[in-house]
Amino acid sequence: MCLKNSIFSSRARLLIFIVQMAVDVILSQLHYMVPEESKHGTFVGRIAQDLGMHINDINSRRLRIVSKDGTDYFQVNLQNGILFVNKLIDREKLCPETSICIVQLEIIVDKPVQIHHVDVEIEDINDNYPVFSSKEFKLFISEVRLPGSHFPLEGAVDADIGSNSITNYELSSSEYFTLDVQTYTQKTKSVQLVLKKALDREQIPLHNLTLTAFDRGKPKLSGTTQLYIIVQDINDNVPLFDQPFYTVSLLENSLNGTVVTTLNAIDLDEGENGDIFYTFNKVASQYITSVFSIEQNTGIIRVIGDVDFERKNVYEIEVDATDRGASALTGHCKVIVNVVDINDNPPEMAVTSLNAPVPEDVSLGSVVAVISVHDRDSGLNGKVNCNISKNVPFKITSTLREYFSLVVDGPLDREIVSEYDIDIVATDEGSPALSVKKSIKIEISDVNDNPPTFPHISETISVKENNPPGSHIYTALAGDSDINQNSFITYSLIDSSIDGIPVSSYISVNPENGKVFALLSFDHEQMAHFQCRIKAIDAGLPPLSSNLTLHVFIDDVNDNAPSLITPYLSSEYRLTEMVSRSAAEGHLVTKIKAVDADTGYNAWLSYEFKDPAQNIPFSVGHQTGEITLIRPLMESDSDEHRLSIIVKDHGDPEISSTVTLVILLVESGEDLPVETKHHKRKENDFSDANIYLIMSICLISTIFLITLIVYTVLRWHKYTQEINDLKQHNVCPSIAGSWTYSQQRQYKICLTGPPAKNDLILFTPNYPQSSLDDTISNNGSLTTDSAGKPKHPHPDWRYSASLRAAMQGAVHVEGAAILRGGPVGLEQQWPTVSSATPEPEGGEVSPPVGAGVNCNSWTFKYGPGNQKQPVPQIPPDFPENFIIPGSPAIISIRQDQPSNQGQKSNFITFGKKEETKKKKKKKKGSKNQEKGNNAVDNNDQ
Repeated sequence: MCLKNSIFSSRARLLIFIVQMAVDVILSQLHYMVPEESKHGTFVGRIAQDLGMHINDINSRRLRIVSKDGTDYFQVNLQNGILFVNKLIDREKLCPETSICIVQLEIIVDKPVQIHHVDVEIEDINDNYPVFSSKEFKLFISEVRLPGSHFPLEGAVDADIGSNSITNYELSSSEYFTLDVQTYTQKTKSVQLVLKKALDREQIPLHNLTLTAFDRGKPKLSGTTQLYIIVQDINDNVPLFDQPFYTVSLLENSLNGTVVTTLNAIDLDEGENGDIFYTFNKVASQYITSVFSIEQNTGIIRVIGDVDFERKNVYEIEVDATDRGASALTGHCKVIVNVVDINDNPPEMAVTSLNAPVPEDVSLGSVVAVISVHDRDSGLNGKVNCNISKNVPFKITSTLREYFSLVVDGPLDREIVSEYDIDIVATDEGSPALSVKKSIKIEISDVNDNPPTFPHISETISVKENNPPGSHIYTALAGDSDINQNSFITYSLIDSSIDGIPVSSYISVNPENGKVFALLSFDHEQMAHFQCRIKAIDAGLPPLSSNLTLHVFIDDVNDNAPSLITPYLSSEYRLTEMVSRSAAEGHLVTKIKAVDADTGYNAWLSYEFKDPAQNIPFSVGHQTGEITLIRPLMESDSDEHRLSIIVKDHGDPEISSTVTLVILLVESGEDLPVETKHHKRKENDFSDANIYLIMSICLISTIFLITLIVYTVLRWHKYTQEINDLKQHNVCPSIAGSWTYSQQRQYKICLTGPPAKNDLILFTPNYPQSSLDDTISNNGSLTTDSAGKPKHPHPDWRYSASLRAAMQGAVHVEGAAILRGGPVGLEQQWPTVSSATPEPEGGEVSPPVGAGVNCNSWTFKYGPGNQKQPVPQIPPDFPENFIIPGSPAIISIRQDQPSNQGQKSNFITFGKKEETKKKKKKKKGSKNQEKGNNAVDNNDQ
């Protein structure tokens, strides 16, 4: 019954352990499995894809992993988001005491901050053999033991788990012994040797058996040990415990000497055979014997070492009860010590991610820091809460298990508070509660939320005119409460204009220090006031700016001399007036008028004589400039008075101008001298009207000249176009080899007689006769064969482009000479000759085509084989040689004798008019003809 209860309780604990592991798996976000001892780079899982992250976000969001125990067994490939094995993992070293080995990872990403919990389960592989503590064991069994007796054996140890751990034992064949294997828990097995029949020491005093331990791994591994069974014939009762399986609970951190449990075994023998002592079995590890001890006589187990729940929470102790008989017998039991956790570990806190500094415009709820809090205790002792100890615009929120986020809970303003010192306190729920405090410093970073500001929105400054160009006139200074680049201010002028001229032509602003410089020398008389706007902009993103309106007043200085505006004043400031000798005292002679371009005192003028002569009859008004007669004129007064009048202003220093006034004294009714009148008229001859008149004449002349040039260009273009059109219909080769068209002579010859015998084509050259003569004498002779007939040109001869165009087109009335015969007339076309055939089929063209060929050396022959074109017949009364009036050419028509075919061949020869090879005229006629030719040539040209 006790055995059944023990088995039931062990199964219940196993079920609870499995359920707890399942809950841990469910709580994790991702769960991967990887075999132990996997090589570096072994694929574990696509962690970025499983978390729903895009591959491009891995680097930008700073994905990283944090292991709870600080190991680096795994890494993430930041290129593809794959979790892979970083170094070799030995599950037996990593998790020596647990059946399910899980490495807990925290995946942390920023922007925004997210934390994902990943559990990687290390799968066990069958890489450990079952190992016995010794290669041989000796058992002493009394011969009086009855069949069915059980003898505990020391089992093998396999560091693997599950199916890779020891699952079965086998014993070598024996008729006396067999094995009885009982499973209490997953890793707790009881291996006992069972006696099948009674032993007889006298027959077999020693039994040598082989015990083999197997696992179910792939491949299956095994371990063996030798059992030496020595048969004894004494002490046949074995000590028995009151229960084979003990379960006790023990608080961690129990003091040394604390009683764990008391064991009790009974031996039915008497005397030494019934005297029992207790010992730990040899299977017990050294770690167990360092923590616990057992009293041999009483069976009391006590604590002698440190009991730490976080280090080991379950102890399995094998205890033997042995009698003191000669053949000692031993009973066995197992004690399971469950360590109970107490709140002896304070929370451990670490800042795993801190986004500092924090922008002052960050939104509410933004995560500033991620805090990892871990308590090694379990249950309520390991449950931790966090809070902030100060009243700050931040708060703590719980995110995942053991993780808290520090988020923004209020508005931030760097200009008010630039830094916060926050104390975070983590407290567990144990009794008594334990806590830990950590201080973090959060800096507030500046954003560009303050524009540059000027002390005033407008300023008024004064600048004296005639200032040197480039002089400093003002400094615009703006302030910005931001820092760094957000407070770096640059200054510039806002585009505006003054009377159509950009303000940047007058002043400039240094962009770095805001100093305003005058680009030119100001003139108060031209511009007394202007305004501009200066813009101050910071370097933030986006930039902020403000404007300053600057009113600039140009102060007048005395830089203009008085200017006289009296009519008929010459460039030398000379004025001539006439006064009658009979003028009375007080007579107004003239008035000197002057103005000053300056203002104020600088423009207040006064008049006075310069070095006045004594007893002059004239005076000048000091303020008015009026020249008056101050006494009657006398006969002794000179006929001409030259007065120098100084006009000066009241500036500092004062500036003056001098005008010479010539006063002529005349009798009553007498006029001014002629030269004086002429001088007055000449003073104003060159007026503004004359200037406008000259400008108008120049403008009209320019327009007329442009019109004339345009008209000439258009006429020349039209003339060139007509020449090009005529060249496209040319029929006569020039000296250069191109066919040109004669615009000076066009002939139309009508012949009577049979149409089949009429054949006349007339050309007129358009170059000088002298060149024609030279061409005929050098290149004009026809190429003939021995019979005197025209010979076909060389087969390699080619027509030029212009020649082909002329020969393939019809010869029109206005483009070439035309031969018409018969009642209806005949329009002659050029015969075409193919260079591919040695003899032309229709006719022959004797002269070579190319440069240097002239029209007068052409001969056309129509033979009998030319069936394509009819041969015109020449009338019998047509003269053999005839001259066309006004033409320098002689047309010779010759009719050959009948050929073999019975037909005649007609030749039309163009020759020179002054001399041919057949006939020679007299020298006198030749000279007269040459004169006529020269005249004609000149006319042609």
